[in-house]
Amino acid sequence: MARTLHKLSDVAAKAEKAAGRHSDGGGLYLWVSPSCSKSWLFMWTKDGKRREMGLGAYPVVTLARARGKATECRTAVEEGRDPIAEKAKEAEPTFGECADKYIATIKSEWRSAKHEYQWNQTLTSFCGSIRPKRVSTITTEDVLKVLSPIWQEKAETASRLRGRIERVLEFAKVKGWRSGENPAAWRGNLRNLLPKRQRLQRGHQPAMPYQDIPAFVTRLKALVATSARALEFTVLTVARSGETLGAKWKEIDFKGELWNVPKERMKAGEPHTVPLSTRAFAILEALYEHRGDGEYIFSRDGENALSDMSMMMLLRRMKLTDITVHGFRSGFRDWCGDATTFPREVAEAALAHKVGDAVERAYRRSDALEKRRKLMQAWADFLAATKAGNVVKLTRARKA
Repeated sequence: MARTLHKLSDVAAKAEKAAGRHSDGGGLYLWVSPSCSKSWLFMWTKDGKRREMGLGAYPVVTLARARGKATECRTAVEEGRDPIAEKAKEAEPTFGECADKYIATIKSEWRSAKHEYQWNQTLTSFCGSIRPKRVSTITTEDVLKVLSPIWQEKAETASRLRGRIERVLEFAKVKGWRSGENPAAWRGNLRNLLPKRQRLQRGHQPAMPYQDIPAFVTRLKALVATSARALEFTVLTVARSGETLGAKWKEIDFKGELWNVPKERMKAGEPHTVPLSTRAFAILEALYEHRGDGEYIFSRDGENALSDMSMMMLLRRMKLTDITVHGFRSGFRDWCGDATTFPREVAEAALAHKVGDAVERAYRRSDALEKRRKLMQAWADFLAATKAGNVVKLTRARKA
């Protein structure tokens, strides 16, 4: 192996963006993936065959620390020992165990527990054939067996699953459990093996027709569970489920009857103000009387927010297995377009969508607050109607 040492610097390691291996000398390399994630590799030759071992992710493992590990590896090689065999780490896991470890490692990055559920669900439901296999033995053929059955039928799910498998196997390489090319990589690999498909489109979340939502809300009102109030509030405010479940009392302006959602909890990263209809405000007033000392609005114990799956599981208990919580936003948008004369930009602003030019986005500011208040009250009145076709009021009396 090359004996020239310390070719890299901290500045160079931090700035390097070119995919591939970048030598520091003495068998130590900085590996930059196509997605620009970085890790350290130690490479050597034994019996005419090149071997490599992961030394950890950069910058968690610093350049100085990587050099120290590489020195230990060089010593082992020179003395005829195998660095991989001597590496003081846990035994090589199966793919399923490796996936679980990776999810546990990165889940703190996610804003919502929904992401953890989705990762677990896809890497369990679709990966039954590879979960028991040692992670070092996963091949391109194994990955194809997982992806091929759903590649055309469930295009978006298949695409996300491929990316998740790729990241799990990349994690395994960094941990030293496997080496070589990633069998789930797209370019130069699966791109040439999987058939072309129709252009990937997100599509709509399964949604209840808006004409049926009033009857559904009537069922919700008859339930006393906290999850029922949370779901009803979500439908009334057309919020995303995470916005509702993370709602805190300090976000409520009781005098102005407004819900001020901070930018940290919004998908677009911008603050969003929701004018509260009579019914939405009444839900909050009733909960406030029994709030205790907790900061979360929707809580069973007064301290912790409801779980991210609570509203979805409520739908399942109500035998509604073909819709999602998010789908009520679609129902609201269809109702706006089909049954009202509210301007498009007002409806989009109510959904906190960032669309159009600066003029359209201005409707999200206070100059259109009353327009959106009328829209949200009209929606609440529609939901309270005994029949979907009933005429609803567009204004309401405000409190003094």
